[in-house]
Amino acid sequence: MAGSTDRTPSYREGSLTLIGTVAMGTGVMIGAGIFALTGQLAEQAGGWFPLAFLAAAVVTAFSAYAYVKMSNAYPSAGGIAMYLQKAYGPGTTTAVCALLMYFSMVINESLVARTFGTYTLQLFDMPASSAWVPTLGVGLLAFAFAVNVIGNRLISAIELATALIKIGGIAAFAVAGLWLSGFSVESVRIERDATPGGFLAAVALGILAYKGFTTITNSGSEIVDPQQNLGRAIVISIAICVVLYALVALAVAGNLSLGEIIAARDFALAEAARPALGQWGLWFTVALAIVATVSGVIASTFAVSRMLAMLTDMNLVPHSHFGMPGTIQRHTLVYTIVLAMLLTVFFDLSRIASLGAIFYILMDIAVQWGVLRHLRGRVGANPAILIAAIALDGLVLGAFVVIKWQSDPLVVVVSAIGLALIIGFERLYLARRSNAAGDHGPRH
Repeated sequence: MAGSTDRTPSYREGSLTLIGTVAMGTGVMIGAGIFALTGQLAEQAGGWFPLAFLAAAVVTAFSAYAYVKMSNAYPSAGGIAMYLQKAYGPGTTTAVCALLMYFSMVINESLVARTFGTYTLQLFDMPASSAWVPTLGVGLLAFAFAVNVIGNRLISAIELATALIKIGGIAAFAVAGLWLSGFSVESVRIERDATPGGFLAAVALGILAYKGFTTITNSGSEIVDPQQNLGRAIVISIAICVVLYALVALAVAGNLSLGEIIAARDFALAEAARPALGQWGLWFTVALAIVATVSGVIASTFAVSRMLAMLTDMNLVPHSHFGMPGTIQRHTLVYTIVLAMLLTVFFDLSRIASLGAIFYILMDIAVQWGVLRHLRGRVGANPAILIAAIALDGLVLGAFVVIKWQSDPLVVVVSAIGLALIIGFERLYLARRSNAAGDHGPRH
């Protein structure tokens, strides 16, 4: 069968519209951000957690500047992987940083998958520690795999439909919650359990609520008029999420005490719906969470598998088809889903989010530095904005690592080991590839 031997990645130009691309970006952001992270930000920042969402948006805005400039100049299905190669060449730095992005995206998938399981169980009044959480998460990942196998147009249609449901539904939840609370957030007081270090650590987690915009860059060759629409999609997606997150955070703060938010940190929105909107509100919120997480996993899987396919095509990572038919894209889709399933089974929400934040911010610093050092003239980037982005990333990452070392050092240890393994693996692979270059031509 021809499909068993033709493994070259194929990308359908013009298969994603601007609206569909925005829907995909918001799909990833809303799926992970507001449902999974609200309680965890409250745990770190205390009563400052609504402001932590806004501060994370400011950091993201500085960071997004480089991606908009790069996407306008170099639209590509490889997205960040291609940006890194433009900055650092096809060597270890590019490969390591691209894999950090890849793993942070896979981690995000498992975060959203577990969030799906956690919120679904609220319908049956079952604890978040139930074994059904990873079971349902794995089932969602399997469903996302099936949808991605079918193709881009189905994904775009699903993301557009669910984006409208999520944006409208979450806005309704926020407005209703604020109305019923009398537009008061006095139940959560800033002075309780709030420290500057905890606030900065919360900002680091909050960045995960916006990082979905980077998935847009991985679809550059498939977006209609990518030089214009890539940057527009990034800006529009972030703006939509800033408004939604601020409203929801205030609604949660107005209906639950800080202690209640932290106690229900994995399903804070569902818990906030109980006093504000009653049983019907709970069902409505859980339904929104299910729609958001399902669409988030589908969109994330679409983007991350294509990024790994591009890394393979760039010969920065090895590839084996293990007897599977189809293209490299299909194979990387399988690898991505399997890895996300393993993370979903073995890690809880807090640790998954922490690993994702560390890997993502490290990668982002590398992108900002690469553009500042090597590409700012070519893409027309303002160096002051790039320096500010690096400084903000370094500030929140440093605070986050310190807080985690004090409260959960395993996260820091696992992150360090993971980074060392990625660096060691890439050095070994690229050295072997270089040694074999005289005997084997480029792999297609």
